Amino acid sequence: MRCVLSPAGRALAAATVMLGLASGCTARAPAGTAQSPAGLGDVRPCPGLKGFSCGSLSVRLDPFGPAPGRLSLRVALSDVAAAPRGVLVLLTGGPGEAGVPFAPRLASRLGPALRGYRLVMLDQRGTAAGALTCPELQRQMGTSDLTVPAPSAVRSCAAAIGPDRRYFATADTVADLEALRQALGTPRLALDGVSYGSYVAERFALAHPDQVNRLVLDSVVPAWNVDPLQADTMRRTAAVLRDACAAQSCAADPAADLAVVVRRYHDGPALLDTLVALSIGAPSFPGVPAALHAAAAGRPAALDTLMARVHAAQSAPAGYLSQGLHASTLCADLPMPWGGPDTPLAARPAALARAVARLSTAQVWPFDRATAAGNGIIQTCLYWPATPSPSPGPAGADPRAALPRVPVLLLAGSHDLSTPLSGAQAQAARAPDGRLFVVPGAGHSVQSRAPGDAAQAEVVRFLA
Repeated sequence: MRCVLSPAGRALAAATVMLGLASGCTARAPAGTAQSPAGLGDVRPCPGLKGFSCGSLSVRLDPFGPAPGRLSLRVALSDVAAAPRGVLVLLTGGPGEAGVPFAPRLASRLGPALRGYRLVMLDQRGTAAGALTCPELQRQMGTSDLTVPAPSAVRSCAAAIGPDRRYFATADTVADLEALRQALGTPRLALDGVSYGSYVAERFALAHPDQVNRLVLDSVVPAWNVDPLQADTMRRTAAVLRDACAAQSCAADPAADLAVVVRRYHDGPALLDTLVALSIGAPSFPGVPAALHAAAAGRPAALDTLMARVHAAQSAPAGYLSQGLHASTLCADLPMPWGGPDTPLAARPAALARAVARLSTAQVWPFDRATAAGNGIIQTCLYWPATPSPSPGPAGADPRAALPRVPVLLLAGSHDLSTPLSGAQAQAARAPDGRLFVVPGAGHSVQSRAPGDAAQAEVVRFLA
């Protein structure tokens, strides 16, 4: 569900990651800039974000109940004189990534697609300056979904955040997005969501169908969320590696080699983490088939080096992707084998074991059941303390319902293992006015990272 990654030996530029967060807004707006929305506080030009003004959105910590407290979320708005097509909100991924720091880069990347729109980006609750900070969990996981953390790091993170962790579910972020719409004074939003951002966009559209006019869903997390056991990702790995191998003239079947390596070395979770990471930053999987083949033959050195480099390259502070927010949201939202987030810890291992035992070999090959039980998402939430279930939000927002009858463009890369193609296909079947656009050989976040201009051109046509 993430968008951030650096593969094999060096950090690649990720579509939604910059090397620092912009500083606070301090200068006054120059004459001639667009009028500031009355519902945002302290709107003024942002140093380091040319062409954008920044403001703050005040939201309730508990959008659906009486708990006290408020959060101040940073918002960036493009400085356009007129926006006849309305407001386009671009939602970044994770969960845990900020939004505001990426505004200029994404505006440059999308270019003509933004004509006639005011681009707005939001630092979602628990990110950026308000990041939920858990130093040890952050050190261990960086930008990864699937790195397996130590149970002690998970427990200490939950303890550091405290009871307020219950207020960082997606339903709370959807409520913030509706507050943003009201603050902007616009009747409807166009939403462009990437990875986890696509999930937020879908859930907003289901909760507020009359407040959206079109959706771009890039690297789709379906509205009912992903399988925490990662069966789709594991199964999809075989086809993706074989397709990548066809371009590298491989001497052997990489999927069969992967299966041998998993059985021989019992490192399925680490291999899954590595391959998912590479599908984001290096979806041609350079050197991977050869390393797998050597490891299957008893020579694991090259594969060990590759895995170590990928893991090191995922290192990042909470300002890039907050693992505290990541855990708080995923462990609240995901349909876990043991039930909801309020399930006592003592009941979880047995329920997990039963769910994993029901998986067939075909569902997980070329990995194994131990990989399903041991991946980083499962292992994080297995030890995340029991937390009250999040509010369902507005009544009637069934996650498996059809999306509103508004234009929907779904984008997918055929080599994406973070959000596999099957999720986009399933969500497209529930988009009455939707169209799925697949970029062959591309990985994650296709409109900002896929080679060539096919996805960008499709977004331009769609938004126009």
